[in-house]
Amino acid sequence: MRVEYYFSVNSPYVYIGSARVAQMAGQVGAGWRYKPLHFSALAARMGSLVMVDADPARKAYFAQDLARQASKAGLPMLDAPPFYPANSAPASYAIIAAQAAADKGAAGDLHGLVFGICRAVWGEGRDIADADVIASIMAGSGFDPAIADRGMFMAADEYARNVEDALAAGVFGTPFIVAGAAKFWGQDRLEDAAQHLGLQLAAS
Repeated sequence: MRVEYYFSVNSPYVYIGSARVAQMAGQVGAGWRYKPLHFSALAARMGSLVMVDADPARKAYFAQDLARQASKAGLPMLDAPPFYPANSAPASYAIIAAQAAADKGAAGDLHGLVFGICRAVWGEGRDIADADVIASIMAGSGFDPAIADRGMFMAADEYARNVEDALAAGVFGTPFIVAGAAKFWGQDRLEDAAQHLGLQLAAS
């Protein structure tokens, strides 16, 4: 079973869904592929707006909905993260490099790494473009932080390719799960994805 999970490390909805995604990924195992991407690049190719460019009414609703959804998930949510939106490339490179290293048997909790990076933005107000912040999250997830430096060029290529893969797969937002012909958009569709895949999610 191959499941592709497209996401932006800057997305608050990715953060809100990350604990459930970790459960799903753990059950799928090696077939689960994290595909971090540059959402602004994807939106530009599709002629869509990113939230920072949305109209005031949509932004106001967005703020209300984030508070509600974070509360349901039991997660802290900052009203105005000081480093949002951060340059998503360095943290995304780290995830890609860590996934490649894990494929080769390196120790580390990949799901915890993804959650830790998203939490850093929305729950902790940290700058995920900062090398020291990334290194601390990697170390806290059991990865050697040097993996990010060693895999940087490979990760940069894959990060750019993920946008192309997303467009080819019909991805238009994040988080987005592609499992064969089945597609699921949004953290509020994770339960549907789990049911489709025959997975069990613990009650939040």
